[in-house]
Amino acid sequence: MSDMNNTLDGIHTPKGSLGEKVDILQSGRGNVSGFPSPALIPSPRALLPTSNAQKTRTTLSKGNRSSQEGEESFLSPVSNPLPEFIASTLSPLASECLLPWTKSSATQVIKIYNEDNTSRAVEVPSDITARDICQLFVLKNHCIDDHSWTLFEHVSLLGIERAIEDHESVMEVLSGWGMDTDCRLYFRKNYAKYEFFRKPLDFFPDHMVSICSESNGVVDHSQLIQTFLNSSTCPEIHGHLHAKEQSRKSWKKFYFVLRRSGLYFSNKGTSKEPRHLQFIADFSDSDVYTVFSAKKLHGAPTDYGFCVKSTKGSSARDLKLLCADDEQTRTCWITAMRLLKYGMELYQNFVQPHQRQKASPMRSISENSLVAMDFSGQKSRVIENPSEALSVAVEEGLSWRRKSCHRLSSHGSPSTSQSSMSNIALHLAQSWFHSKLSRDEAQRLITQQGLIDGVFLLRDSLSNPKTFVLSLCHMQKIKHFQILPVDDEGELFYSLDDCQTRFSDLIQLVEFYQLNRGVLPFKLKHHCARITL
Repeated sequence: MSDMNNTLDGIHTPKGSLGEKVDILQSGRGNVSGFPSPALIPSPRALLPTSNAQKTRTTLSKGNRSSQEGEESFLSPVSNPLPEFIASTLSPLASECLLPWTKSSATQVIKIYNEDNTSRAVEVPSDITARDICQLFVLKNHCIDDHSWTLFEHVSLLGIERAIEDHESVMEVLSGWGMDTDCRLYFRKNYAKYEFFRKPLDFFPDHMVSICSESNGVVDHSQLIQTFLNSSTCPEIHGHLHAKEQSRKSWKKFYFVLRRSGLYFSNKGTSKEPRHLQFIADFSDSDVYTVFSAKKLHGAPTDYGFCVKSTKGSSARDLKLLCADDEQTRTCWITAMRLLKYGMELYQNFVQPHQRQKASPMRSISENSLVAMDFSGQKSRVIENPSEALSVAVEEGLSWRRKSCHRLSSHGSPSTSQSSMSNIALHLAQSWFHSKLSRDEAQRLITQQGLIDGVFLLRDSLSNPKTFVLSLCHMQKIKHFQILPVDDEGELFYSLDDCQTRFSDLIQLVEFYQLNRGVLPFKLKHHCARITL
């Protein structure tokens, strides 16, 4: 991964930072207020950015799209698709493409929603980006900024949504929708947003990827992402998808090919000959969306739907609906479309927060000089072994928790019910615990916040009272593990492996499985959190 970072850093080096905008947020220029009215979307003329705010994007040629009579297709055919290689210029860093807020006098009021549909109205400059809004709400709600907070564009009427890229102008996104369109902006976590930079092989199966370059089509796993970002290579994604025919309710299965020049499907089996490939869309003026409830809303054969929509379209007729057979296939297509559309801008979005942290570390000099000490013997000593220091810290935490539990139940004779109440008081306040959450709601929440290994939450079991359930994502599938309470001579413990490992409370259980996989398929890594705006 470090080799890839060095290679890509050599291609493009950032010069600006979003720190200036954060300073303005902290100084009060980014106003948040509880307006009950809907978002006030200005006229499209007022939303047009200045010339300095325009973003440089890869230019995609559309090729020859003349239709042929007698052909049965849901889109116009192409007689000769363009070559896979199209030269493009690298886009500058998103922060350099935007005017500083101090130079922008126009402000707008928009509405931001949370998963529970609570909302806040916020007054923002007209050139604000998705990352700026996320930083604003992270600051205002005192969230931990782990770079996973994301702004989503959600259209419930069409059943589609997408993650707005960090560098995108929010006002440009809103201006693409009509005044009567129920388009909402949601603020929530998305752990999978840039995970393909860390684990590209999890996102691009070998049988779906081919590369036309000097390597004669052989995919070099260590250089997979660079092939998408480097204009001298021509990555190609191919495979079968279901497509909904225009003006019809029926779906048909076609062989699709994604290249730099656009998305195509073959009207003759798996042939890639130019005369058999028909053009569907390029991404210079289109975005890719996830379709939720694809079976229910659009009659799709599976629920793994996605679509391509023109940035100027706002109706169901403007959607090119597609459907995959499984989650991995859908994720591969969506990720590849994002990479081919934005290229280096996505990589800069990924590395910029880490570069900013290195430039201005959060820890002070005094904090960096702290050392672990052992005062158990006659003489104090510095603990130099990191493993020993960690075990001492864990033991100190458990000791403090046991004292806290004792204080909570010390108003009478200790009993199982009082011990249970103290444990409940402890885990209810944790951000990973979601009380009355059903199995379907848990799966929806984890899916929304990213189907990557280790995303988890804990919840009450609705089918078995007094027990709990751990919901965990592994290999893009969500599994549920029951946590049973165990009464041992008046003391209450919790276990999810038939009492082989017991814990005094759920916090101890979560901390253990964050460090140890145990009986789980993967360690607990990212917890699903909800905040109230």
